[in-house]
Amino acid sequence: MSTPAPLALSPRIQATAAPAIPTVRGWAGRYAGAAGPLIDLTQAVPGYPPHPALLERLAALAGDRATSGYGPIDGDLPLREALAEDMAGFYGAPFTAADIAITAGCNLAFAMTMAVLGGPVILPVPWYFNHRMALEMAGILAIPLPCRAEDGFVPTAAGIEAALRAGGRVLVLVTPNNPTGAVYPAALIAEAAALCRHHGAWLVLDETYRDFLPAESSPPHALFQDPSWRDGLVHLYSFSKAYCVPGHRVGAIACGPRFREALLKALDTQQICAPRAAQAALAWAVPALRDWRAGNRAIMAERGAAFRQVAAQLPGWRLDALGAYFAYLRVPQDGPEAMAAAEALATERGLLGLPGPFFGPGQERHLRLAFANVELPAIAAIPAKLG
Repeated sequence: MSTPAPLALSPRIQATAAPAIPTVRGWAGRYAGAAGPLIDLTQAVPGYPPHPALLERLAALAGDRATSGYGPIDGDLPLREALAEDMAGFYGAPFTAADIAITAGCNLAFAMTMAVLGGPVILPVPWYFNHRMALEMAGILAIPLPCRAEDGFVPTAAGIEAALRAGGRVLVLVTPNNPTGAVYPAALIAEAAALCRHHGAWLVLDETYRDFLPAESSPPHALFQDPSWRDGLVHLYSFSKAYCVPGHRVGAIACGPRFREALLKALDTQQICAPRAAQAALAWAVPALRDWRAGNRAIMAERGAAFRQVAAQLPGWRLDALGAYFAYLRVPQDGPEAMAAAEALATERGLLGLPGPFFGPGQERHLRLAFANVELPAIAAIPAKLG
Protein backbone atom coordinates (compact mmCIF):
# COMPACT_ATOMS: atom_id res chain seq x y z
CA MET A 1 0.00 0.00 0.00
CA SER A 2 1.50 3.32 -1.05
CA THR A 3 2.08 6.11 1.42
CA PRO A 4 -0.47 8.86 0.88
CA ALA A 5 0.78 12.28 -0.08
CA PRO A 6 0.79 14.87 2.73
CA LEU A 7 -2.38 16.90 2.94
CA ALA A 8 -2.12 20.35 1.41
CA LEU A 9 -1.45 23.47 3.49
CA SER A 10 -2.11 27.07 2.55
CA PRO A 11 0.24 28.04 -0.29
CA ARG A 12 0.57 31.52 1.20
CA ILE A 13 1.71 30.18 4.56
CA GLN A 14 4.03 27.73 2.84
CA ALA A 15 5.60 30.57 0.85
CA THR A 16 6.12 32.77 3.92
CA ALA A 17 9.59 32.71 5.47
CA ALA A 18 10.13 31.01 8.82
CA PRO A 19 10.11 33.32 11.88
CA ALA A 20 13.44 35.13 11.99
CA ILE A 21 14.24 35.24 15.71
CA PRO A 22 13.68 31.52 16.47
CA THR A 23 15.85 30.71 13.45
CA VAL A 24 18.81 32.65 14.82
CA ARG A 25 18.28 31.47 18.37
CA GLY A 26 18.35 27.94 17.04
CA TRP A 27 21.92 28.55 15.91
CA ALA A 28 22.86 29.37 19.51
CA GLY A 29 22.31 25.73 20.45
CA ARG A 30 25.61 24.98 18.72
CA TYR A 31 27.57 27.55 20.72
CA ALA A 32 29.96 25.86 23.17
CA GLY A 33 30.80 28.95 25.21
CA ALA A 34 34.41 29.36 24.12
CA ALA A 35 34.08 33.14 23.59
CA GLY A 36 32.34 33.95 26.85
CA PRO A 37 28.68 34.38 27.80
CA LEU A 38 26.06 34.43 25.07
CA ILE A 39 24.84 37.93 24.13
CA ASP A 40 21.39 37.90 22.54
CA LEU A 41 20.65 41.00 20.45
CA THR A 42 17.93 39.47 18.30
CA GLN A 43 14.59 40.65 19.66
CA ALA A 44 13.53 44.19 20.47
CA VAL A 45 12.66 43.82 24.14
CA PRO A 46 13.27 46.37 26.90
CA GLY A 47 16.39 45.36 28.84
CA TYR A 48 14.86 46.24 32.21
CA PRO A 49 11.72 45.10 34.08
CA PRO A 50 8.31 46.78 34.21
CA HIS A 51 7.69 49.30 36.97
CA PRO A 52 6.96 47.46 40.26
CA ALA A 53 3.63 49.24 40.70
CA LEU A 54 2.57 48.20 37.20
CA LEU A 55 3.43 44.58 37.98
CA GLU A 56 1.35 44.78 41.18
CA ARG A 57 -1.65 46.06 39.25
CA LEU A 58 -1.26 43.45 36.55
CA ALA A 59 -1.19 40.71 39.17
CA ALA A 60 -4.24 42.02 41.00
CA LEU A 61 -6.25 42.69 37.85
CA ALA A 62 -5.47 39.27 36.39
CA GLY A 63 -7.27 37.78 39.39
CA ASP A 64 -10.24 40.11 39.10
CA ARG A 65 -13.41 38.57 37.74
CA ALA A 66 -14.27 41.84 36.02
CA THR A 67 -11.29 41.54 33.65
CA SER A 68 -12.02 37.92 32.78
CA GLY A 69 -14.95 38.64 30.51
CA TYR A 70 -15.19 40.11 27.05
CA GLY A 71 -14.72 43.85 26.73
CA PRO A 72 -15.54 46.44 24.07
CA ILE A 73 -14.36 45.46 20.61
CA ASP A 74 -12.35 48.66 20.22
CA GLY A 75 -10.85 48.59 23.70
CA ASP A 76 -11.76 49.67 27.20
CA LEU A 77 -12.66 53.33 27.41
CA PRO A 78 -10.25 54.31 30.23
CA LEU A 79 -7.22 53.18 28.21
CA ARG A 80 -8.47 54.82 25.03
CA GLU A 81 -8.97 58.07 26.95
CA ALA A 82 -5.55 57.82 28.59
CA LEU A 83 -3.78 57.22 25.27
CA ALA A 84 -5.73 60.03 23.56
CA GLU A 85 -4.60 62.45 26.28
CA ASP A 86 -1.01 61.20 26.08
CA MET A 87 -0.94 61.59 22.29
CA ALA A 88 -2.42 65.08 22.54
CA GLY A 89 0.42 66.13 24.81
CA PHE A 90 3.07 64.42 22.68
CA TYR A 91 1.93 65.63 19.26
CA GLY A 92 0.43 68.97 20.26
CA ALA A 93 -2.90 68.11 18.63
CA PRO A 94 -6.37 67.16 19.86
CA PHE A 95 -7.40 63.51 20.20
CA THR A 96 -10.41 61.81 21.73
CA ALA A 97 -11.16 58.22 22.65
CA ALA A 98 -13.16 58.00 19.41
CA ASP A 99 -9.86 58.24 17.51
CA ILE A 100 -8.35 55.23 19.31
CA ALA A 101 -8.83 51.46 19.03
CA ILE A 102 -6.92 49.06 21.30
CA THR A 103 -5.48 45.90 19.78
CA ALA A 104 -3.86 42.68 20.99
CA GLY A 105 -0.38 43.94 20.14
CA CYS A 106 0.93 46.12 17.33
CA ASN A 107 1.65 43.21 14.97
CA LEU A 108 -2.06 42.45 15.00
CA ALA A 109 -2.80 46.16 14.61
CA PHE A 110 -0.80 46.09 11.38
CA ALA A 111 -2.43 42.90 10.12
CA MET A 112 -5.93 44.23 10.79
CA THR A 113 -5.08 47.57 9.19
CA MET A 114 -3.95 45.74 6.06
CA ALA A 115 -7.13 43.66 6.11
CA VAL A 116 -9.10 46.90 6.00
CA LEU A 117 -6.98 48.71 3.40
CA GLY A 118 -5.84 45.94 1.07
CA GLY A 119 -3.00 46.76 -1.32
CA PRO A 120 -0.68 47.02 -3.10
CA VAL A 121 1.36 48.20 -0.11
CA ILE A 122 4.61 50.15 -0.41
CA LEU A 123 7.18 48.92 2.13
CA PRO A 124 10.50 50.74 2.49
CA VAL A 125 13.44 48.32 2.40
CA PRO A 126 14.86 47.24 4.77
CA TRP A 127 11.45 46.41 6.19
CA TYR A 128 10.20 44.93 9.45
CA PHE A 129 9.96 41.24 8.61
CA ASN A 130 6.61 40.68 10.34
CA HIS A 131 5.07 43.39 8.17
CA ARG A 132 6.21 41.59 5.06
CA MET A 133 5.07 38.24 6.43
CA ALA A 134 1.60 39.63 7.26
CA LEU A 135 1.17 40.89 3.72
CA GLU A 136 2.36 37.64 2.20
CA MET A 137 -0.01 35.55 4.32
CA ALA A 138 -2.91 37.84 3.37
CA GLY A 139 -2.07 37.69 -0.34
CA ILE A 140 -1.42 41.45 -0.49
CA LEU A 141 1.21 42.62 -2.96
CA ALA A 142 4.20 44.42 -1.41
CA ILE A 143 6.04 47.03 -3.48
CA PRO A 144 9.62 47.33 -2.18
CA LEU A 145 10.90 50.90 -1.79
CA PRO A 146 14.70 50.68 -1.55
CA CYS A 147 16.36 52.97 1.02
CA ARG A 148 20.10 53.61 0.80
CA ALA A 149 22.67 53.76 3.55
CA GLU A 150 23.91 56.96 1.89
CA ASP A 151 20.51 58.52 2.69
CA GLY A 152 20.53 57.25 6.28
CA PHE A 153 18.03 54.55 5.25
CA VAL A 154 15.37 57.24 4.96
CA PRO A 155 13.12 56.93 1.89
CA THR A 156 13.21 59.77 -0.59
CA ALA A 157 10.20 61.72 -1.83
CA ALA A 158 11.15 60.78 -5.40
CA GLY A 159 11.18 57.10 -4.48
CA ILE A 160 7.81 57.35 -2.75
CA GLU A 161 6.23 59.11 -5.71
CA ALA A 162 7.60 56.52 -8.12
CA ALA A 163 6.13 53.70 -6.01
CA LEU A 164 2.77 55.47 -5.84
CA ARG A 165 2.80 55.93 -9.61
CA ALA A 166 3.58 52.22 -9.92
CA GLY A 167 0.27 51.39 -8.28
CA GLY A 168 0.84 51.59 -4.54
CA ARG A 169 -2.39 52.27 -2.65
CA VAL A 170 -0.89 52.21 0.86
CA LEU A 171 2.45 53.58 2.05
CA VAL A 172 3.89 52.19 5.30
CA LEU A 173 6.46 54.25 7.21
CA VAL A 174 8.09 53.05 10.44
CA THR A 175 9.88 55.72 12.46
CA PRO A 176 12.04 55.32 14.48
CA ASN A 177 12.70 52.52 12.08
CA ASN A 178 12.90 48.80 12.65
CA PRO A 179 15.45 47.47 11.66
CA THR A 180 17.74 50.43 11.07
CA GLY A 181 16.83 52.78 13.93
CA ALA A 182 16.63 55.65 11.43
CA VAL A 183 14.42 58.57 12.47
CA TYR A 184 12.55 60.07 9.54
CA PRO A 185 12.70 63.89 9.34
CA ALA A 186 9.43 65.75 9.88
CA ALA A 187 9.73 67.31 6.43
CA LEU A 188 9.95 63.88 4.76
CA ILE A 189 6.93 62.61 6.71
CA ALA A 190 4.94 65.70 5.68
CA GLU A 191 5.97 65.26 2.04
CA ALA A 192 5.03 61.57 2.13
CA ALA A 193 1.58 62.46 3.49
CA ALA A 194 1.11 65.08 0.77
CA LEU A 195 2.13 62.61 -1.94
CA CYS A 196 -0.32 60.03 -0.58
CA ARG A 197 -3.13 62.59 -0.65
CA HIS A 198 -2.25 63.59 -4.21
CA HIS A 199 -2.26 59.99 -5.40
CA GLY A 200 -5.31 58.89 -3.39
CA ALA A 201 -3.32 56.51 -1.19
CA TRP A 202 -3.37 55.80 2.53
CA LEU A 203 -0.43 56.52 4.80
CA VAL A 204 0.16 54.01 7.62
CA LEU A 205 2.58 55.45 10.17
CA ASP A 206 4.02 52.99 12.69
CA GLU A 207 5.55 54.83 15.65
CA THR A 208 6.06 51.87 17.97
CA TYR A 209 9.33 53.39 19.20
CA ARG A 210 8.26 57.03 19.49
CA ASP A 211 8.76 56.99 23.28
CA PHE A 212 12.50 56.60 22.67
CA LEU A 213 12.96 59.64 20.47
CA PRO A 214 15.25 62.32 21.91
CA ALA A 215 13.21 64.66 24.10
CA GLU A 216 14.01 67.64 21.89
CA SER A 217 12.52 65.91 18.82
CA SER A 218 8.95 65.96 20.16
CA PRO A 219 6.69 66.26 18.28
CA PRO A 220 8.36 64.26 15.49
CA HIS A 221 5.92 65.56 12.85
CA ALA A 222 2.89 67.81 12.47
CA LEU A 223 0.48 65.46 10.68
CA PHE A 224 -2.04 65.42 13.51
CA GLN A 225 -2.26 69.21 13.60
CA ASP A 226 -4.24 69.03 10.36
CA PRO A 227 -7.81 67.95 11.26
CA SER A 228 -8.12 66.19 7.91
CA TRP A 229 -5.57 63.55 9.01
CA ARG A 230 -8.46 61.23 9.81
CA ASP A 231 -9.30 60.94 6.11
CA GLY A 232 -6.06 59.30 4.99
CA LEU A 233 -3.75 58.44 7.91
CA VAL A 234 -3.68 55.36 10.13
CA HIS A 235 -1.31 55.48 13.11
CA LEU A 236 0.05 52.41 14.92
CA TYR A 237 1.46 52.28 18.46
CA SER A 238 2.69 49.64 20.89
CA PHE A 239 2.62 49.63 24.68
CA SER A 240 5.15 46.77 24.73
CA LYS A 241 8.33 48.83 24.59
CA ALA A 242 7.47 51.91 26.65
CA TYR A 243 5.89 49.92 29.50
CA CYS A 244 8.00 46.72 29.25
CA VAL A 245 4.97 44.45 28.82
CA PRO A 246 5.44 42.72 25.45
CA GLY A 247 3.98 39.47 26.78
CA HIS A 248 0.67 41.14 27.55
CA ARG A 249 0.10 42.09 23.87
CA VAL A 250 -1.45 45.56 23.84
CA GLY A 251 -1.19 47.94 20.90
CA ALA A 252 -3.29 50.73 19.44
CA ILE A 253 -4.58 52.22 16.20
CA ALA A 254 -5.42 55.90 15.79
CA CYS A 255 -7.74 56.52 12.86
CA GLY A 256 -10.72 58.40 11.50
CA PRO A 257 -14.39 57.35 11.61
CA ARG A 258 -14.63 55.87 8.10
CA PHE A 259 -11.63 53.61 8.62
CA ARG A 260 -12.80 52.81 12.15
CA GLU A 261 -16.19 51.58 10.97
CA ALA A 262 -14.48 49.03 8.73
CA LEU A 263 -11.85 48.23 11.36
CA LEU A 264 -14.52 47.08 13.82
CA LYS A 265 -15.19 44.11 11.54
CA ALA A 266 -11.56 43.03 11.69
CA LEU A 267 -11.35 43.67 15.44
CA ASP A 268 -14.43 41.58 16.15
CA THR A 269 -13.24 38.73 13.95
CA GLN A 270 -9.52 38.56 14.70
CA GLN A 271 -9.32 39.47 18.39
CA ILE A 272 -12.80 40.16 19.85
CA CYS A 273 -11.04 42.29 22.47
CA ALA A 274 -7.52 42.99 23.66
CA PRO A 275 -6.36 41.53 27.03
CA ARG A 276 -8.52 43.16 29.70
CA ALA A 277 -6.23 43.07 32.76
CA ALA A 278 -3.39 44.67 30.82
CA GLN A 279 -5.71 47.35 29.46
CA ALA A 280 -6.84 48.28 32.96
CA ALA A 281 -3.30 48.37 34.31
CA LEU A 282 -2.08 50.47 31.39
CA ALA A 283 -4.93 52.96 31.80
CA TRP A 284 -3.32 53.78 35.16
CA ALA A 285 0.25 53.56 33.87
CA VAL A 286 -0.03 55.95 30.91
CA PRO A 287 -0.37 59.09 33.06
CA ALA A 288 1.21 57.76 36.27
CA LEU A 289 4.47 56.50 34.78
CA ARG A 290 5.25 59.44 32.49
CA ASP A 291 8.42 60.33 34.40
CA TRP A 292 9.47 56.66 34.53
CA ARG A 293 9.11 56.44 30.76
CA ALA A 294 11.32 59.50 30.37
CA GLY A 295 13.94 57.81 32.52
CA ASN A 296 13.83 54.73 30.32
CA ARG A 297 14.29 56.91 27.25
CA ALA A 298 17.47 58.21 28.88
CA ILE A 299 18.62 54.64 29.55
CA MET A 300 18.16 53.71 25.90
CA ALA A 301 19.96 56.85 24.76
CA GLU A 302 22.88 55.89 27.02
CA ARG A 303 22.98 52.40 25.53
CA GLY A 304 22.84 53.81 22.02
CA ALA A 305 25.75 56.14 22.76
CA ALA A 306 27.71 53.24 24.25
CA PHE A 307 27.09 51.13 21.15
CA ARG A 308 28.20 53.98 18.91
CA GLN A 309 31.50 54.10 20.84
CA VAL A 310 31.83 50.33 20.56
CA ALA A 311 31.22 50.43 16.81
CA ALA A 312 34.16 52.80 16.40
CA GLN A 313 36.40 50.03 17.80
CA LEU A 314 35.36 47.43 15.21
CA PRO A 315 37.91 47.05 12.41
CA GLY A 316 36.20 46.59 9.07
CA TRP A 317 32.66 46.94 10.40
CA ARG A 318 30.68 50.10 9.62
CA LEU A 319 27.77 51.53 11.58
CA ASP A 320 25.35 52.65 8.87
CA ALA A 321 22.45 53.62 11.18
CA LEU A 322 21.55 53.70 14.86
CA GLY A 323 18.50 54.83 16.80
CA ALA A 324 15.85 53.84 19.36
CA TYR A 325 16.58 50.12 19.96
CA PHE A 326 18.73 49.21 16.97
CA ALA A 327 22.11 49.40 15.30
CA TYR A 328 22.43 48.46 11.63
CA LEU A 329 25.97 47.28 10.94
CA ARG A 330 27.64 46.68 7.60
CA VAL A 331 29.66 43.46 7.46
CA PRO A 332 33.38 43.96 6.61
CA GLN A 333 34.03 44.06 2.89
CA ASP A 334 36.33 41.03 3.02
CA GLY A 335 33.96 39.05 5.23
CA PRO A 336 31.16 36.64 4.35
CA GLU A 337 27.67 37.78 3.52
CA ALA A 338 25.29 38.52 6.37
CA MET A 339 23.57 35.13 6.68
CA ALA A 340 26.86 33.29 6.97
CA ALA A 341 28.35 35.97 9.20
CA ALA A 342 25.38 35.91 11.60
CA GLU A 343 25.43 32.12 11.85
CA ALA A 344 29.19 32.08 12.50
CA LEU A 345 28.86 34.77 15.17
CA ALA A 346 26.11 32.77 16.88
CA THR A 347 27.81 29.38 16.77
CA GLU A 348 31.44 30.43 17.26
CA ARG A 349 31.37 33.73 19.17
CA GLY A 350 28.09 33.62 21.09
CA LEU A 351 26.68 36.84 19.61
CA LEU A 352 23.13 36.68 18.29
CA GLY A 353 21.99 39.27 15.76
CA LEU A 354 19.62 39.22 12.82
CA PRO A 355 21.09 39.07 9.29
CA GLY A 356 19.95 41.70 6.81
CA PRO A 357 18.25 39.33 4.33
CA PHE A 358 15.48 38.82 6.92
CA PHE A 359 14.64 42.49 6.28
CA GLY A 360 14.26 42.34 2.54
CA PRO A 361 16.21 42.36 -0.73
CA GLY A 362 19.59 44.02 -1.02
CA GLN A 363 20.51 43.59 2.67
CA GLU A 364 23.16 40.89 2.27
CA ARG A 365 25.89 43.03 3.89
CA HIS A 366 24.07 44.10 7.07
CA LEU A 367 23.25 42.86 10.58
CA ARG A 368 20.66 44.26 12.97
CA LEU A 369 21.73 44.30 16.61
CA ALA A 370 19.11 45.27 19.21
CA PHE A 371 21.37 46.91 21.81
CA ALA A 372 18.34 47.87 23.93
CA ASN A 373 18.16 44.29 25.20
CA VAL A 374 21.36 44.42 27.27
CA GLU A 375 23.10 46.55 29.86
CA LEU A 376 26.33 48.51 29.36
CA PRO A 377 28.76 45.70 30.36
CA ALA A 378 27.35 43.44 27.63
CA ILE A 379 27.64 46.26 25.09
CA ALA A 380 31.26 46.75 26.14
CA ALA A 381 31.89 43.05 25.45
CA ILE A 382 30.71 43.24 21.82
CA PRO A 383 34.09 44.20 20.26
CA ALA A 384 35.59 40.96 21.57
CA LYS A 385 32.79 39.07 19.84
CA LEU A 386 33.07 40.88 16.53
CA GLY A 387 36.80 41.51 16.45
